[in-house]
Amino acid sequence: MYIVTAEEMYDMDHGAMNKVGIDGKLLMENAGRSIAASLKERVSKTYRILVLAGGGNNGGDGFVIARTLLDNDFDVTVVQVVPDEKIIGDALYHKQLFVCCGGNVTVMQTVDEVGPMISRVDIVIDAIAGIGMKGRLREPLASVVDVVNKKASYVLSVDIPSGLPANEGISDFYAVQANETLITGFPKQSAFLEHTAPYYGNWQVVSFGLPSVITSDGAHRYLWTEEQFRKTIPERGRYSHKGSHGRGLAVGGSAEMPGSITMTVHAALRTGAGLVTAATAKSAIPAVASQCMEATYLALGETNGRMNNELPIPFDNYDAIVMGMGMGRHHEARSHIRKALEEASCPLIVDADGLYHLKSLLASVKKRKSPVVLTPHPGEMAMLLDKSVPELLQKPFAYAKMAAEKYGVYIVLKGPFTIITTPDGQQTVTTTGNEGLAKGGSGDVLSGIILAMVLQDQPIMEALSNACFIHGKAADMLIADTHSVYDLLASDLLHGISKVYRTFV
Repeated sequence: MYIVTAEEMYDMDHGAMNKVGIDGKLLMENAGRSIAASLKERVSKTYRILVLAGGGNNGGDGFVIARTLLDNDFDVTVVQVVPDEKIIGDALYHKQLFVCCGGNVTVMQTVDEVGPMISRVDIVIDAIAGIGMKGRLREPLASVVDVVNKKASYVLSVDIPSGLPANEGISDFYAVQANETLITGFPKQSAFLEHTAPYYGNWQVVSFGLPSVITSDGAHRYLWTEEQFRKTIPERGRYSHKGSHGRGLAVGGSAEMPGSITMTVHAALRTGAGLVTAATAKSAIPAVASQCMEATYLALGETNGRMNNELPIPFDNYDAIVMGMGMGRHHEARSHIRKALEEASCPLIVDADGLYHLKSLLASVKKRKSPVVLTPHPGEMAMLLDKSVPELLQKPFAYAKMAAEKYGVYIVLKGPFTIITTPDGQQTVTTTGNEGLAKGGSGDVLSGIILAMVLQDQPIMEALSNACFIHGKAADMLIADTHSVYDLLASDLLHGISKVYRTFV
């Protein structure tokens, strides 16, 4: 499923109309009927429903929804919040059809009229403004939205909460705070941004008849769902052996922070890696080995419990490498990152302290022939790009794409919506996971899952997307079963991995 900007969604609409020949009135009919069908399944006919219809396609959808609900004996009222001259084209056609079918449209004269009407109903359907809106809502619509936010008991937005931008990079807006949004066609970028996603409430996508042959040349973003996971997760052969599932290396940890590499190694083994070696400071090995008996160990030289560069690491002995967890930021650790870039001929995954060291080595990253995967959280990504965190979060898709293309790397930008980007700019988003993951060590577990997935027989992009799906889904299943978002620990995720496999594979 695509994730689109407003412009890309319009390209698809126009393609359906101009290339395939589907009338715009029919697309609007389909969209409105799909939303009404969703409502009919869940809403009692005793509920009073108010549709607030604006101009443009969003308002037209509102008239179709109102007519469909009216035909099914729902108590529905329509208030048109723009003057008659703003209702044109397909929206005007569907307004007239609604009236001809027995509906009544009240044209708002002043905003003061709207408040009492909202207070008398159970559901407000927000069809005021859609993805075509430019800039901040103007009066009187801004005041209408203010009344909705203050007085409505339940708000369902059509396609997008009115006033909310569809695209990233916009912070100046005032929008409806929806309880629920039924998105038509494809989810928009703003559904996956930290500062705009909360306005959607709970959301789902409804179809409105776009043919499968219609695509957008500019849309290279996809939602990675359970369906994609089931289709792409590699099967384990009946006659495979430990070498069939890869030999991985994890480099990191110290006497003070043995837990980070412990969770990475354990997660890689639990996810299905054939063989995993932990390279860490010698004094940290007993602590790690007590938790990971199935791993092997490579003792590195150390100074004050932290790894140094006295002993070389045989990077070419492995099929994939992850580095950085608990490594520390001292200069001797950086030399291991540099040597891995120069010597390893397999995929290299860099996380945590490794990203700090990598910043000074970015110029050499693009020279590597084998894949490099960076797994930053927003703070680390901002550090790599010399941006502020708020600046990065305004345009995470754009910044991740720019960095991936510039340095020829894969980027896993972690967050409530994890964005995975390839060196050629393709992007996927995973939405599994919950606030219970906001704890130290969660990223270390993800690094181990990524290592295991990269070791399997699948393209890197699929491996990264599946790893993020497993990580988040493990947290979701644990919260649904035995834990809460408060008590969930990173180490609990190790047991959640098996739940994911048993459920979906």
